[in-house]
Amino acid sequence: MQTALADFIKDTPAGREADAILRSCVHCGFCLPACPTYQLLGDELDSPRGRIYLVKQLLEGQPVTARTQLHLDRCLTCRACESACPSGVQYGRLIDIGRALTEERLPRAPAARLTRWLLRNTVPYRTRAALLLGLARAVRGLLPARLARRVPRTRAAPWPTPRHARRVVLLEGCVQPALAPEINAAAARVLDRLGIAAIRVSAAGCCGALSHHLAAGSEARAQMRRNVDALWPHVAAGVERIVFTASACAAMLGDYGRLLEDEPAYAARARRVSELACDISQLLDAERAAVAARLAQVPRAARAGALPLRVAFQAPCTLQHALKVRGVVEPLLAAAGFTLSEVADGQRCCGSAGTYSILQPQLSAQLLRAKVAALEAGAPEVIATANIGCLAQLRSATALPVRHWIELLAARIADD
Repeated sequence: MQTALADFIKDTPAGREADAILRSCVHCGFCLPACPTYQLLGDELDSPRGRIYLVKQLLEGQPVTARTQLHLDRCLTCRACESACPSGVQYGRLIDIGRALTEERLPRAPAARLTRWLLRNTVPYRTRAALLLGLARAVRGLLPARLARRVPRTRAAPWPTPRHARRVVLLEGCVQPALAPEINAAAARVLDRLGIAAIRVSAAGCCGALSHHLAAGSEARAQMRRNVDALWPHVAAGVERIVFTASACAAMLGDYGRLLEDEPAYAARARRVSELACDISQLLDAERAAVAARLAQVPRAARAGALPLRVAFQAPCTLQHALKVRGVVEPLLAAAGFTLSEVADGQRCCGSAGTYSILQPQLSAQLLRAKVAALEAGAPEVIATANIGCLAQLRSATALPVRHWIELLAARIADD
């Protein structure tokens, strides 16, 4: 794609990055059938190729319009288009640049600004999120069934005491400790049984993804710098990995090196943090021999115990398309004695996408209905996923239990 970027952007880091991405696009259209919003709306401007043209126009100095903002807002940033693209177009980076530029040049209506401000100032803060969820649980019986399923009752979730020489940092995230504390506790128990101590870092908080994708770049970078500062003593002490059980957070941490590369005080440390960051599935895939050995010690009767045996696994977009992790979780569950049901269109987004279900509720609901239908078609007893946003989204639309897959593995490998 030929470009002629405007003077205000062409010699900036964002401009140079955007120019390289735009030039890599060959207009082939392979991205269109992979795009959930194009499949729903049939409008090319709601496809990756169409949005690339819109961002190109912005960067070449054309006026920013409400129409442009609408089509960029409708993007899920699921990055399925990146997996489908034969040219390796880094669409996710380009859409973030386009959204930031749009946000600077086209003020939103007061109600929309307030909504985004509230999201950025509640969800990423653990105490505030816990307070809101506590209030929701207090009136849970008065809420509509779909909303009530988003705020389930939580279970006590003690972590094992660190007792092994091998150590990883297991980051808890922001909303997950309040919404589903049992997930990280289950991961810590699995790691403990594999001879790895999971270290908690209380000073770390939100990974910055929410603010980043809402075009609040300065807020996001402040959150990243805080996390780098909190993690660095553990990195310097030699922890093996920095692990998340939320694939979206793992993907964001993996991008710290790029996002902070222009900050001399943080660039090298952020790059090292990104090198160590991973999803729990990536760590266990590297430890698959130890997992198999541990499972071999579990009595067959325990492996076929009271837990549901038939599982539908929903692979989050961040796991598939951002982290490029495919076909890792399913073999781990199968080795633990679970039967995986078929899921059609497994690459399709569930509609959660961070704050998308709040900001684009109608499109999100359509995607959710299709995803739940695909997951339930194989008659599973439980739905498993790998990201807290997807978990909350799916729970709102199905009567089946929805669990993080590491909880299922923990019930076999760590709770015997």
